[in-house]
Amino acid sequence: MQTTTDTLTLTGPLDPAALRRAAGPLTVTVDAAARARLDRGRRLFRTLRDGHDGDGQRQIYGATTGFGALVGYAGRADEADQCDNTLAHLGAGQGPDLPRDVVRAALLVRARSLAQGLSGVSADVVERLADMFATTFTPAVPRYGSVGASGDLIPLAYAAQALRGRGHAYVDGHRMPAADALTAAGLRPLALDGRDALALVNGTSVTTAALALAHDTVRTALRTLTELTCLLADLLGCDPGFLDAGLLTAHGHPGAADIGARMRTLLAGTAPSGTRPLQEPYSIRCSPQLLGAAQDALGYVDAVVAADLAGVSDNPLFIPEGGPESAGAGRAVHGGNFFGQPAAFAADLLASVTAQLGNLAERQLDLLVDPARNGGLPPMLATEPGAQHGLQGVQLATTAFVAEIRRNATPAAMQSLPTNLHNQDVVPFGTQGALRAHDMAGLLDLLCGSLALGLRQAVHVGARRPTAPRCAEILDTLIAAIDPVDPDRPLDEDVRTAARLLATPATP
Repeated sequence: MQTTTDTLTLTGPLDPAALRRAAGPLTVTVDAAARARLDRGRRLFRTLRDGHDGDGQRQIYGATTGFGALVGYAGRADEADQCDNTLAHLGAGQGPDLPRDVVRAALLVRARSLAQGLSGVSADVVERLADMFATTFTPAVPRYGSVGASGDLIPLAYAAQALRGRGHAYVDGHRMPAADALTAAGLRPLALDGRDALALVNGTSVTTAALALAHDTVRTALRTLTELTCLLADLLGCDPGFLDAGLLTAHGHPGAADIGARMRTLLAGTAPSGTRPLQEPYSIRCSPQLLGAAQDALGYVDAVVAADLAGVSDNPLFIPEGGPESAGAGRAVHGGNFFGQPAAFAADLLASVTAQLGNLAERQLDLLVDPARNGGLPPMLATEPGAQHGLQGVQLATTAFVAEIRRNATPAAMQSLPTNLHNQDVVPFGTQGALRAHDMAGLLDLLCGSLALGLRQAVHVGARRPTAPRCAEILDTLIAAIDPVDPDRPLDEDVRTAARLLATPATP
């Protein structure tokens, strides 16, 4: 079995790069500060639940009560029984398993939230979660069943059950009964009481993880499309006047000015051919305005992802008071920190950005394969049109990718549908939005790869070499990894290779 090669601590906020690292074996540590917070939170939970603070036993949701709409009824007296009661009724998910990188990222987000010590869980739960990351163990979690309102209850319940040895899980990519997977990974089944079980499921960790991973991919695609747009303009011999600094400053939008500056750097040294029309099509001429607006919009998503990765999503929370000398003092607060509305809004915005970036990539490839607009290159960039078909199949596929992205771009955050006997009478559907954004981001990545492949092929069939040194470097990277399409061959792997080549980590 694959072993860990990386280290991360649960003290401090996470970032998307950490979530990416969690896809493979990762050493996650619970340091002394986190352990102290967990122990204090656990004592406070027990003190309040049992009435040891002198005010008598309190009603604490999920510990002394039923769940959801059944909060007005008593829960089960036995703690282990209450755990079973929590998780069993949530075993109602359906559909294919979530991507394993999303599941492991979600559990890292959950572990970090619990490690803040406000959920009243035992330190052993967090330490055992940390142990999981040193292996390839990944719970099998069905995609459908969460509304992102009271956290991601159903998907996280499947994850918790797998950690207990129930249901199914993956080890080294192989799906098997969870009990066998734990054994193969060298892990022991997790023992939980009712508070531990509820805290594991009562947060938006799946939503947060999927949104963060999707956002990271779209950020990278924005950078890639900025580079590919410059390469396209150079190959065609476009005049870079559409990037004029005074023009973009007058526009008044910081993203457009910033993207324009990046593009001027990439196109430094370019020599216009003098044969292009006075004004290029919008997919070139308006690219700094489009890409800049995308950058500005992603700034909002940046803030939501950062807040969700640094925050605590759970209910109830156990808020300590005073200093170390009052270690048992505090209060249980029942509220809505599991309500995923911020992520839902951000996911919808991310979907809109993804769709328009996808439109841009598809339109640029369409321009590149059209002899009426590509400066006289052969149709479909075929070396011998008719006998060869060049990028025809790839261009068809990009149309399908864009159609799929558009179909999924319908906003989710305002599709509220009451459930749970109207206890959850408004729901954000952030989970649907975030998982959909994750799917769309993957398609955008393929659109970038398709455009890159087209640009590599354009030079093979007669386009000029780039005259800007930075653009020449981008092209040479593609040429070194991808053979020209001559003769025809399947290009699916080439598209993925091109996408990987250009998917360098993006920075906000």
